[in-house]
Amino acid sequence: MTALQHISRTLPIVFAAVADPVGAGIIDSLAHPGGNATGFMIYEYNLAAKYLELLKEIAPPVTRVAIIRNAANPAGVAQFAALQNAARSLGVEASPINIRDAREIERSVEAFARSPNGGLVVTQTASFYRDLIIAVAARHKLPAVYPLRYDAIGGGLISYGPDVVDQFRQAAAYVDRILKGEKPGDLPVQAPTKYELVINLKTAKALGSTVPDSLLARADEVIE
Repeated sequence: MTALQHISRTLPIVFAAVADPVGAGIIDSLAHPGGNATGFMIYEYNLAAKYLELLKEIAPPVTRVAIIRNAANPAGVAQFAALQNAARSLGVEASPINIRDAREIERSVEAFARSPNGGLVVTQTASFYRDLIIAVAARHKLPAVYPLRYDAIGGGLISYGPDVVDQFRQAAAYVDRILKGEKPGDLPVQAPTKYELVINLKTAKALGSTVPDSLLARADEVIE
């Protein structure tokens, strides 16, 4: 995304599924992007508590949470701060696991799992290592909440996040408006409006977790 902006500051750019476009320096503000870029963000920081609440609901004994994030990504830093604040209000201890390479993820999760009552929250900035994180969480029997539907389909316990396909549909509508004469900098960057809750009962069974009926009733998709 930023590479495209280095190539041209005039060519209109419409993005989708970007975690923190302001923090990444892509736009000036959500309401008034300015410049030649606009689009749709994949995460709202005020939803941080939702991930922790879901983790506590599906795994009530959890009192310690490791936040897996890319500390080199501005969104990874901001997401951890939001989750840490939410954790305090829920009486949960939060600590970061920073992504640098696959071996570090394995070592860090293994060390975290040595103490009881732990769980994981996986941020969007860790998506490159999704399959590894799912495998490591299963190996150490750690309940984990993931940010996208594909994570739960791939074996993650539970996911809550925006409908990414819907974001690209909306992005196409922005392209149409720009082609008809509107300026990208005048079109506000929009947060997700449609979220999906997906629960993987196979993974819950492997972890020995019983999913509450109240949580199953709210799920958009249940994998059996």
